[in-house]
Amino acid sequence: MTTRTRIAAAGLSALAMLALSAPAMATNGYFTHGVGTESKGMAGTGVGSNAARGPIIVASNPALGVFADDTWEVGLGIFSPMRSYKADPSFVNGSFGAFTIGEGRFNSSSEWFPIPYVAKNWRMSNGNALTMVFYGRGGMNTDWDDSSTSAWYDPTGQGGAGVQFDGTFGGEPFGNIEAGVDLSQAFLSLNYAGKSGDNFAWGIGPVFALQTFEAKGVQAYQPFTKTFNECFFFQAPGSCDPTPSALSDNGHEFSTGFGGSAGIWWGISEGFSLGLSYQSKISMSEFDDYADLFADAGGFDIPSSTKLGFSFGTSDDVRFNLDFEHTQYSEIGSVGNPMTNLFSCAFPVYGGTLQATGDMALALAAAQAAGVESCLGGSSGGGFGWEDMTTVKMGVEWAADESTTYRFGYSYGEQPIRAPSITFNVLAPGVMEQHITFGMTKRKASGGAWNFSLMYAPSKSIEAVNPFDPTQFIELEMSQFEFEFSYLW
Repeated sequence: MTTRTRIAAAGLSALAMLALSAPAMATNGYFTHGVGTESKGMAGTGVGSNAARGPIIVASNPALGVFADDTWEVGLGIFSPMRSYKADPSFVNGSFGAFTIGEGRFNSSSEWFPIPYVAKNWRMSNGNALTMVFYGRGGMNTDWDDSSTSAWYDPTGQGGAGVQFDGTFGGEPFGNIEAGVDLSQAFLSLNYAGKSGDNFAWGIGPVFALQTFEAKGVQAYQPFTKTFNECFFFQAPGSCDPTPSALSDNGHEFSTGFGGSAGIWWGISEGFSLGLSYQSKISMSEFDDYADLFADAGGFDIPSSTKLGFSFGTSDDVRFNLDFEHTQYSEIGSVGNPMTNLFSCAFPVYGGTLQATGDMALALAAAQAAGVESCLGGSSGGGFGWEDMTTVKMGVEWAADESTTYRFGYSYGEQPIRAPSITFNVLAPGVMEQHITFGMTKRKASGGAWNFSLMYAPSKSIEAVNPFDPTQFIELEMSQFEFEFSYLW
């Protein structure tokens, strides 16, 4: 196959992978536990190791391109997250301005997703390397479509009796026939890496990101949107439509953006090395079709992440890795803003009416103008309430012989969801904390190699009071596993 044909094939593969990329990658928050089969077999470690042969390793540390083979690498993961929520009984069932999720335990129906990637490394005559990688790094997906669910809601916000939305007229956790979100994020990077002497390597490159998003069944949040409140409070009656058009059920929308990544590798001594890598925050174009849902009128940027890794080879056959990864979810308003910001939104605070007159009316209007920015879609609009997440990862690599390598790993990171935001996170229950992994490489006599990895994340649950109904508790639970294989040639 000619170089030109290979480049064309890579482009077609990238387009095909975009069509297939799975949204449900909720492992460390909504980022994967690692990128590439070799790294995933060791719980996502390898930032400080120069032992990986596959070019996809530059997604973990751009400096490592100088150590990867001059090969193509194509991988496919089969990912299965099992998600459920439980809503306890309520004493008010939507009365007195409450929003109550119907009692019961329910499971998300989407549980199998393919996650492909492709990478190519070109080794140069001067020892430097140019690497192209295309992969999925983050995403989340839920699909609540059990017709037996229900929701109770006070549509006036004035303290009247709650209205029940059942499966006949649209149940689901937020009072609609189907509820859930579908987020996919894919990254394309062109990385350049070089060496300074025998014990130091560096790498840098631009990162292009593409994401898609869809939300279904969240119309019940209409009174908490900036569009609703601006129309209700600041426009003459009948002069505007308070119904937000960019809140829910608008299909999939695309968003694009650019960022960068950089990394270093330092061989401190014989058998001991460290690596440090950073991917910048990526400013993405807004989701205009969901400008009434996300803060900053549809903003959903991709948070920055920093990785530090240490690698120690006890012999030619065994290597230990210890990595730390920090993801700054809090720097993204739509992800990090607490859902409780909605309690400063004009509608719930002031009961949906302007009754005062004179100076009091002016003061009230000023307060409402400030409160409107805390509504969904506002500059400080309520979000998923995720904190930054630091994950500790440990991995072991054992070369049993020249053709077979085994890998093992474990990682832990405290889940990022704050308790007061639990209701919104029924849509995105990223509660995983532990990952246990196994991997293997089988090299062929012809020079190619097969890689395999398995990941199991034990069940984790969180429980908290529904902030929209203090008489009700909500529990989110999740477990998952993944099988991935890749081929180098």
